[in-house]
Amino acid sequence: MWFANHFPPSLQNLESVGGAPTARWEVPLKDGVHILEFEHGTATGRRVVKIDGKVVLNREWMFRLVGDEIITFGDTKFHIRVDPIPGLKYSYSLWVNGESYKNFIQSQNQVLETWCAQVGPDEYRIILEKSTQNVWVNGESIEPRFEFIDNGAEIVFALGDVPASIRTSSPGCKNASIVYTLYVNGVEITQQNLEDGVTE
Repeated sequence: MWFANHFPPSLQNLESVGGAPTARWEVPLKDGVHILEFEHGTATGRRVVKIDGKVVLNREWMFRLVGDEIITFGDTKFHIRVDPIPGLKYSYSLWVNGESYKNFIQSQNQVLETWCAQVGPDEYRIILEKSTQNVWVNGESIEPRFEFIDNGAEIVFALGDVPASIRTSSPGCKNASIVYTLYVNGVEITQQNLEDGVTE
């Protein structure tokens, strides 16, 4: 663009310093956790959005330093909001499918069960979508086997060559939620709370 080549070199140099994203969010979806990074050049308005390290939006020069960016990723809509704050600084907030990032994480905790398991040198992230009983391992949908057991059911699959299962059981109270427990090679794995580390 014409004006891109006519900015003072000092501004261009300022934009290239560092290389770290201005804002970064971990977004848990049913196929795994996706890393959303936003780079904001406060000297030139440059904006770059990356999802899992891949550039999905790149605006080199923008005179308007505040405003929103909307990115669609599969069936998920990311809305990055850039607002001014005192001291010539900016705040960055993320909305996912119309919900604030914090509220979205809380909602995902209601519909997904998530575990991380180490099997030898390999790490696995297992996600159960409660409404459909679909299971995702490291971002890939798998086809488990379903079996009935005492007081519940069992979703049987494997992590590599190691047997694994998600057991569902009801506490017995009238309004109590179903409990989901992951076992890998017979050992119970602790669930991961998606809200851990959320500060926004």
